[in-house]
Amino acid sequence: MTKAYILLSGGIDSSALLARANLIHEGSVKAISVDYGQKHNIELVHAANVAKHMGISHEIVDMSFAMGKGGLSDPSLEVPKVSYEDLPHGVSPTYVPNRNMLMLSMLVSKAAADPDAEFAYYGAHAEDSENDAYPDCSPEFVNAMVKAVSIATYGKITLDAPFVDNTKAEVVANGEQIGVPWELTWSCYEGGLIHCGTCSTCRARRDAFIGARVTDPTVYREVPT
Repeated sequence: MTKAYILLSGGIDSSALLARANLIHEGSVKAISVDYGQKHNIELVHAANVAKHMGISHEIVDMSFAMGKGGLSDPSLEVPKVSYEDLPHGVSPTYVPNRNMLMLSMLVSKAAADPDAEFAYYGAHAEDSENDAYPDCSPEFVNAMVKAVSIATYGKITLDAPFVDNTKAEVVANGEQIGVPWELTWSCYEGGLIHCGTCSTCRARRDAFIGARVTDPTVYREVPT
């Protein structure tokens, strides 16, 4: 089978995508996680555990030297304690400038250098780009990157973001069918040892399990009423 490379944060979306790619490519998958100076770098431990559970080769790449400071990497900025729907239209307080383009460029470079690789996978989903919160998760961005990757690699690597039109609940529902180990995944942006339950991403995580009618194994420090 052709080999695939995938960005793995250790969260719901990338873990579901890893399981999907693992089925499609029959285990011929390489997972890449990125240390970009994120305050919640505990996600890297969870990414490693997810990859190990699936029997997939995993690598952590340090890109902190290349990443501009943003809401997830600047300790002076607070993580908002509201749902994404309650945030103002426009750039999210947890946006990190050009983060996803940098990470995808690194991923594609590694894939292009591997003679057995033909695919690179990106786990953006539809709700990421709602209200222009994360423009580097939007269909427009993904479509542009698909073209750029094809040009830059002489057509060797195909970039695929199969969840770009799916809700997070749909991702959970699909992932549940293929046995994603949700208990090993991580979403919280607070950076503690358990999910805070009140940051935007914790709220989105909880809502996704509810929407998918899938049991949520997550321990939350607090659950908003």
